This record gives sequence, C-alpha cells and structure tokens, in this order.
Amino acid sequence: MPFDRRLLFSINWPLLGLTALLFGVGVLNLYSASGFRMGDELTLQSFYNKQLIWGAGGLCCLLAVVLFDYKHLATIAWPLAIAVAVLLILVLLFGKTVSGAKRWLPIGGYAFQPSELAKIAMLLLAAKILSKRPDRLGWLDLAGILAVSLPVAALIIVEPDLGTGLNVLLLVCGLILYRGLAGPVFKTLAIAGPALIPCGWFFLKPYQKGRILTLFDPQRDPLGAGYHIIQSQIAIGSGQMWGKGFLEGTQSQLRYLPEKHTDFAVAVFAEEWGFVGGIFLLTLFCLFLLQFYVTARNAKDRFGSYLAAGVFFYFFWQILINMGMVLGIMPVVGIPLPFISYGGSATIVNFTLVGIVVNVSMRRFLFKKS
Repeated sequence: MPFDRRLLFSINWPLLGLTALLFGVGVLNLYSASGFRMGDELTLQSFYNKQLIWGAGGLCCLLAVVLFDYKHLATIAWPLAIAVAVLLILVLLFGKTVSGAKRWLPIGGYAFQPSELAKIAMLLLAAKILSKRPDRLGWLDLAGILAVSLPVAALIIVEPDLGTGLNVLLLVCGLILYRGLAGPVFKTLAIAGPALIPCGWFFLKPYQKGRILTLFDPQRDPLGAGYHIIQSQIAIGSGQMWGKGFLEGTQSQLRYLPEKHTDFAVAVFAEEWGFVGGIFLLTLFCLFLLQFYVTARNAKDRFGSYLAAGVFFYFFWQILINMGMVLGIMPVVGIPLPFISYGGSATIVNFTLVGIVVNVSMRRFLFKKS
C-alpha cells in the first residue's frame, strides 16, 4: 500500500524533537564520559562516535517503522516472540561471555544482544493479546499473558541480565494494569504479591544480594559492592547547583566513577551541569513520557493504545530505576538511561519504539481514499 502523504500532517513532531534532543544530550555527555585526563591532556575513547553510528541506524529503523500501518505489527507478534525465544536459547548455548555474563551473539565483527529485541517482541505480543480481551482480566487471562512473558524473562535473567529481564516483566505488568484486572484478581494480588516478594531473595545470586544490602549501607563494602553508589553520590553532590562545567568533572575524568558511559552516565551529567542541569534533563524526560501518554489516550483502536502505553511503561521504568540507582535509592541492577547511556542494541530498540508510537500517533485519524 502506498504511503498516504496526508499522514505527514499528523506526525508527532514534539515527540521527534524531544527524542532528537535527548539523543543529542546523550552524545554530548558520552563525549565527556569518554575522556580521561592526565595532567592537562585529555584522551578520548570512541564511545560517542559509535553512539552516533548506532543513532543513525536507529533513525533508519524509526523511519522504516512509520512507513506502514502499525496494525500490521500484530501479524508478526507471535513469529517475532518465537524467534526471540530461540535466539535467547542460542545465547545460553553459544553466546559470547563478557564479565561473567553471556548476553551477546557474535555476528561477523559485531555482537548482537537478543534480550533487547525481546522488549519489542513482548510489547507487540502483550498488546495483541490484551487488545482482544473485551473485559477486565480474570485469572485465565492473566495466566495466559504471564505464560508467554515469564519464560522469555527467565531466559534473560539466567544469562544473567537481571536488569533487562526485570524491564521486560515491568513492561508486561504495566500493560496488565493498564488493561485492568477483575476485582477479585486485583484484591488477591494486592495482598499476596507483597507477601511473596521476600521469596525472590532465595533465587538471587550472591552478588545480587550484595547489591541490595549495599543499598541500605554502602559503607559495608566501600571498595566492592558499595563502590559504584558511593562514587556516583560523590559525583552528583560535587556538581552542586550549576555543575563544574563541560569536561571538568573530576570523578569522571579521573576515572573514579565506574561504568560512566553506561549505567552511571547521568552521574557524569549531574557532576558537570549540577542540580539545574539535572532538573533540565528530568523535565525533558517528563515531556517525552507525556507524548506517549497522550498518544495512548488518543489512539484510534485498542492495539494502538496498548502499543503506546507499553512504550510508556518501558521508558518510565528505565528512567525511574536508572536514576534511582545512580542516586543510591535503588539497587544497582544494570538498567541504562535511554538515549543517555551508551549502548548499540539499546539505541536501535529505543528509536524503533519511538517510531512505533509516532506511527500510532500519525494514524489516529481515519482517511478516506480520494
């Protein structure tokens, strides 16, 4: 079907503008995070260059996604979910191990992370299943959606990649709450759910338990599990009101701050731009999330509404958890900050998800053929 040019007048330009602005801020921040200062000399690594390449690839994916009606995505939901499950099994069997985690499949000279693709697959599948439920979800409906999402999340968690697995579960759970639960189901889960959370402690690995304990007392292991949180808090606090200035952050430039280009990238930003810069970045993210909410509310059908809502929950939880762990009020679980943290597969997925929401937004009106 040819592309209807009238759709161009319905493009969500604020969402595209905010996405471009956040990505630009991220690249600028990665430029600084890539630096290592020795005296007056600043040596730069290539993280920001690679991020620009991944961003270009993500933009191509965004443009490709908006060219066809999003309703066609429902037809590939099951095949994509099955393909992702197979890829995750292949990762466990033949994946590349980095820092004790087997998360990547080597393809040529690159490493592909199927767990990132799982986010899109679970979004499409959950939106398709939930859009066909006319009433609030009962026990059978809930069991059905969990039966297809829990195995995928489990395959990711055992890599181990607790952060991404948790992100997939939170995305699906957010959509379940958005769809609505039947009264008895909601009441039972509201009572039993919190009571079952402590049971998860017995399934955590020792280093994961250490991260949770360190959350309450970082000084219990200041050179081990608590090191990340301590250095992050020092970086953020030293930025004070206006920050130290671009490329002037001592915690990042002198390499005191670990994972400064990935999980703790926002600590670099806060050290250099201070409280004011942090509020500016948080405002951008709030406006960014608002566009997803508006799109979900104004979508012309349930499937489109659930797609936009799912993308909202995907970004919301990543932003909340990443900023929470950087501030030291949440455990360190390895969830990056969208568009700010370095990551190839994640950048492609982020742009693709934005493209899906732009697609839903621009087709919220029905056009008749001339």
